[in-house]
Amino acid sequence: MNYPSLKSFMLRSKLCLLLLLGCSLQLPADELQWHGFISQGLIQAPETNFVNLDDSISAELTDIGVNMSWALSDKLRLAGQLVYLDGGRRYTKGTRLDYLFLDWTLYSDFDWRLNMFVGRFKNQHWLYSATRDVPFTRNAIVLPQSVYFDSFRDIAVGSDGLALKSTHNTRIGEIELNWSWGATNLSKEQSQILLSTQAQGNADQDYVHQASLFWRPDQSAWQLGVSLLDSDFSYKKAEADLYSDGAMTVQRVMFNGRYAAEHWELSGEWVQERLDISDFYVPGFKRNSFSQGWYVQGRYNLMPRTWALLSLDSFDLDKDDRSGVKFSQSTGGMVPAYFGYQDDVTFGLTYDFKDNLRLTMEHHWVKGTARLAYPVMPDVQNNKSEYWQMWALQLMYWF
Repeated sequence: MNYPSLKSFMLRSKLCLLLLLGCSLQLPADELQWHGFISQGLIQAPETNFVNLDDSISAELTDIGVNMSWALSDKLRLAGQLVYLDGGRRYTKGTRLDYLFLDWTLYSDFDWRLNMFVGRFKNQHWLYSATRDVPFTRNAIVLPQSVYFDSFRDIAVGSDGLALKSTHNTRIGEIELNWSWGATNLSKEQSQILLSTQAQGNADQDYVHQASLFWRPDQSAWQLGVSLLDSDFSYKKAEADLYSDGAMTVQRVMFNGRYAAEHWELSGEWVQERLDISDFYVPGFKRNSFSQGWYVQGRYNLMPRTWALLSLDSFDLDKDDRSGVKFSQSTGGMVPAYFGYQDDVTFGLTYDFKDNLRLTMEHHWVKGTARLAYPVMPDVQNNKSEYWQMWALQLMYWF
């Protein structure tokens, strides 16, 4: 499905927002709110293609960002963030406009608030989707891949389009409802992270439609939520290409929960994802499969300024083939069964030197490679082991 009117509307909207941003830079400093962060780390994941291909310790673990918020009036706000990211082979390296949107308060009273966002906005539908690029807001350096698949990061992190957010205080607690519709422009490099370097054509996200509901019971530390996603992709092959013209549909249903006490925190998400592929590999090809994944993370305050993390993360490429045997057989044995699943146990430590200076360290023990690039073309050559490990440390500062 193609939406030329949506693309034209969003192009005009982004040009207007950029003009507003340019005007805001001429304002006195006290009329703007500026914040930022910088982090640098080391990471190693030998015997995989997760970070690099030579198994070496890598410094490709960089997050730098500067954001601003400008209140145009009591009801209008302009917000934007520019980031530089380097995650090795996990996602596209470089500087990008992370978000730039106009926030319009359509209605507000003591119990109810309704906001509309126009432009490039963040994904507000999952627990860590809106802040996954801000290192001090997440529990782990590498988020659980069952839900926050790094190869899909550039598509999942946000969209160009329209979003609504409603919060309502009721007798049973706060109810938050989010809705969004838009699309993400995919570069050639982003397409190849998803489809492999052999993809020479053009991949497009035609649209992504999401909705989510969160409930925060009154006088409780709990938050419970559910979210839905529907998205279509299309691929136009190049003149010399391994793949054919094709289309993909991705649909997700997710449940999540979080409990935040004074000295400990528990969070988790469960996802079922439908992937429908038409043509693409060869003309006439059809595949419709359902994957499932979940994670549970616990954090505990060991002592002042020191937190410990324990995370369990599990993903199955096909819920009806959790061992990956049928998947391997469908490839004639060319792809090992361990590409059909991925289970991860993570232990981490965090120490705050100051209120805005933090060191995080973590170690992963992993079984399976289902969440290593490339999602539609398993990299058998560089992911040769069913069992592998990964470690990372990162120093972060924010202001």
